[in-house]
Amino acid sequence: MSKKHIDFYFDFGSPTSYLAWTQLPGIAKEAGVELRLHPILLGGVFQATGNHSPAQVPRKGAWMQRDLERYAARYGVQFVNNPFFPINTMHLMRGAIGYRLRKPASFDTYTAAVYRGMWADGLNLGDQAVLADVLQRAGLDPQEFLALIQDPEVKEKLRADTEAAIERGLFGAPTMFVDDEMYFGQDRLDFVREAVQ
Repeated sequence: MSKKHIDFYFDFGSPTSYLAWTQLPGIAKEAGVELRLHPILLGGVFQATGNHSPAQVPRKGAWMQRDLERYAARYGVQFVNNPFFPINTMHLMRGAIGYRLRKPASFDTYTAAVYRGMWADGLNLGDQAVLADVLQRAGLDPQEFLALIQDPEVKEKLRADTEAAIERGLFGAPTMFVDDEMYFGQDRLDFVREAVQ
């Protein structure tokens, strides 16, 4: 029988995905299971499923902002409401695919740099100069990043992985799977923890 693992589908533009990302490595380590990160394009998922961001519903968006702050406090992690939200994340997600595909040793560094830049520091990562600075401070080469996101295979891989996620049942992010059981939302991490123990 194969060992359990957690599949984590994410987009950097999702603040709830950021919060899940801060907790899932600890959950996986505690249970002795592998955490597999799957970058997807949330806009593609929304388009295919008819779903949309909670921020598009003003009252829900306002409530969710306070809820995000509550969870960040509970987790003991830094979180800011990014004043530049929403940010088009296509290049950021291509970057995640590119590093995983071409420079896997840098994938975790890239993921951490982008998540922290977006949701701990509140930076405009849609601005190429700001993003280049974030990458440089993380020890990554901005020119290498630009080459990765223009790679046709990287572009196709993001499209294909997003389609595969939709086929698996995704309608938003963060989404986690343990075996074939799906858990949606960072507020379902207790169920993920139970499933892997």
